[in-house]
Amino acid sequence: MLKTVILDAITTNPGDLSWEWLSQYGETEIYDRTPREKIVQRTKDADIVITNKTPLTKETIEKMEKVKFIALLSTGYNVVDCEYAKRRGIPVSNIPSYSTMAVAQLVFAFISEFCNGVALHSEDVKNGGWSSCPDFCYWKQPLIELCGKTIGIVGFGKIGQAVADIAEAYKMNVIAVSGHETNQSGRKNFKWVSLDELARQSDIISFHCPLTPKTKKMLNAEFLEKCKKSVFIINTSRGAVVDEEALARALNSGRIAAAAADVLSAEPPEPDNPLLSAKNCLITPHIAWAGYETRLRLMTILRENIKAFFEGKPQNVVNM
Repeated sequence: MLKTVILDAITTNPGDLSWEWLSQYGETEIYDRTPREKIVQRTKDADIVITNKTPLTKETIEKMEKVKFIALLSTGYNVVDCEYAKRRGIPVSNIPSYSTMAVAQLVFAFISEFCNGVALHSEDVKNGGWSSCPDFCYWKQPLIELCGKTIGIVGFGKIGQAVADIAEAYKMNVIAVSGHETNQSGRKNFKWVSLDELARQSDIISFHCPLTPKTKKMLNAEFLEKCKKSVFIINTSRGAVVDEEALARALNSGRIAAAAADVLSAEPPEPDNPLLSAKNCLITPHIAWAGYETRLRLMTILRENIKAFFEGKPQNVVNM
């Protein structure tokens, strides 16, 4: 029987799911949060370490003398030094494809708020705006129909394709940029374009690319200068894909119409993050993945990853 340590359990399971199933594999220590200064202390005699955003650096893993398996509570795995773990023969498994539809859903929640202003109008009605209106209806912002608009999708993996599926239901035109162009001949009103063409043609731009040296600050001042002034820009990929200073300047100057982000370059953000005070900028606290159904799916895949490890056939391994 082995010892399993969970370093940051609370976001995955704030109390509505169960860790009880881990007991079949031995002793379990569950920590809601682990400050950096306590990572080594809590993992030094662990056989299995489970983490979401608590970093496991080379220096930390070096001190984990018994560790045999590292299980992530996320799709991204940049919080673990996977190369060093590989040299130690420690498999690292992630949770792939669990939040595809949830992220696509949030993208269209942002789009709907931009186009319909549901919260804005509801608040105004409750404040007496409709009661005092001489007409049977009114609107506080321009209202926009999505049919016929062009959405540009940067990164066309499973989430990008799910966004495209929803866009097609709205009869939107879909253009996309991807590091790997796959056959999309079955889609109507779809075409591959260059990044410059996407910037110039899109009414809405949604980022779904991984964070790499090539995509870091891809959304920068040069990119924004090519966009329509009416464009809406959405980032649910990784915060560092965006040059936040450049985006804030574009919003505050009216160079673009609006932006939304579920991810920022540092999380939680510093109080002086320029997007926090930027005009027409919606920000949610990294919640696209956090629905109960989505987290339950994550937990199910984690259980399968742990089971596969104990059976000697680790799955979803990202470093071997």
